[in-house]
Amino acid sequence: MKVAIIFGSKSDTDKMRGAANALKEFGIEYKAYVLSAHRVPEKLREVLKELEADGFECIIAGAGLAAHLPGVIASETVLPVIGVPINGALDGADALYSIVQMPKSIPVATVGIDNSYNAGMLAVEILGVKYPEIREKLLAFRKTMKENFIKENGEGVEL
Repeated sequence: MKVAIIFGSKSDTDKMRGAANALKEFGIEYKAYVLSAHRVPEKLREVLKELEADGFECIIAGAGLAAHLPGVIASETVLPVIGVPINGALDGADALYSIVQMPKSIPVATVGIDNSYNAGMLAVEILGVKYPEIREKLLAFRKTMKENFIKENGEGVEL
């Protein structure tokens, strides 16, 4: 099981690190790329073909501003694509709208602005449908998350 993380600018590396962290927590192999739908479309297509041939099962794509990268990727592959809108202008709303408003039949699942960790978690859920060991890890993760929340907040808070 492998997931690709693709984003359009090296300056987005820190914002996309959350996706890698989520995948690491579940022992999922990933590979990250800086590719641009506008600057190097030929290289993007080449990498997508390699990912498909190498058995990658999901793609996380981060983009800001016009945020075309996730949609272009979705138009070039049938692998699930999870878009991460990156705050670059208009507090990231422009990227969010661009990614979430895909044309009919070319969907991109979309998470919150700069929330690449949730993109990684969505990839974990997608893989959990096929891989029972990932599903079990995810169930254990959620159980621990709930227990920790109750432990930290169950007695109320003082204001």
